[in-house]
This record gives sequence, C-alpha cells and structure tokens, in this order.
Amino acid sequence: MNPLPTADQQPTRSARPRPRRTRIAGAVDMRVRLVQGLALLSTGTLAGAFGYGAANLVPTFNAIPLDMRLSFHSQLMQMNGITMQGAMGISALSALVLAAMTHGRSRRLAGGAGLLALASFLITRLGNVPINGRIKQWAATSAPADHAEILARWEAFNHARTGAAFAAFALLILLSLRGVEAGRTTAGRQQ
Repeated sequence: MNPLPTADQQPTRSARPRPRRTRIAGAVDMRVRLVQGLALLSTGTLAGAFGYGAANLVPTFNAIPLDMRLSFHSQLMQMNGITMQGAMGISALSALVLAAMTHGRSRRLAGGAGLLALASFLITRLGNVPINGRIKQWAATSAPADHAEILARWEAFNHARTGAAFAAFALLILLSLRGVEAGRTTAGRQQ
C-alpha cells in the first residue's frame, strides 16, 4: 500500500503549470462573457427605452393638443436620433458577434437576437424616421388632413420596433439563463 504523500511532497496549485489549452479556453470564455454582457446591456437598454416610449410617451402624445404633440415629437426625435440609433447598432452588432463566437443553440439564439435588433433599426430608419421628418415639417407649418392616419402608421412602426427589441432581449436572457456554448475545438481554439 502506498502511503499518502506528506504536505511538503504534494504539489501546490500554483506550482503546477496551467496547461496552455486551458488558458486559451479561459480567454475565449472571458471574451464570450464580455460580448454577451454588452449584448444584454445594450439590448436591454434598447427594449427599455422603446418600452417606455410605447407605454408612456405615445399615450401622452395622444392626450395633448396636436400642435403641442408635433412640437414635442420633433424635439424628442432630434434628441433621440443619435442615442437610439447607437443603441440599436450596438445591440445588433454585439449580438451578431456573440453568434459568431458561439455554436449550436447559443449561436442560433444570439443570431436571432442580432437579427431582431437589426430589424428594429430597419423599422426605425425606413418607417419611423421618414414620418418624423414629416412631423417636423408639420410643426413648422400645419398638419395635413390625413395626419391621424400617418400618426397611426408611426405608432404601428413604433409597436413593431418595440416588439423586435423586446424579443431580442428575451432571446439574450434565455441564452444567459441556459449558458453560452463557446465555439472552440478540443485544443481550446475557437472554431
């Protein structure tokens, strides 16, 4: 029977060299977690901002006189332009980078979130922004006879982009809850 080694004979954790592939895998996992954190933060911010707008701003727009709404809407969209488009861009890009860094179901969830964030951007640029330009003109002059229909279309686009942002955030939450499958081979390198 072999006697147990004494404390001075047992190698300590720090004395054993860490295998190279473990260090590489740890670095890959850390990068994946950082990108996932950025995707969650930016997409959550995007969904929260759109959700606040849908739940609070749009009903307020509908409750105040039209001339006040047009002035406020124009000013708000001017202020939101850079921040909201930046949040949409960071959300889409970080989720798509996360998809490229992962595999399996993680890749599909992150990719779906990236495409939904991209959809919110496209809905905004192609749907809401052109109407915002018209609203800005109306604020300086007057609204046309069919303004209610155009404002209703703006609200429909707003609901669509809000839904896309919330769905993207939900996919990233699901990915976070189930754990990310980092894309690497047995040697620890990324696939």
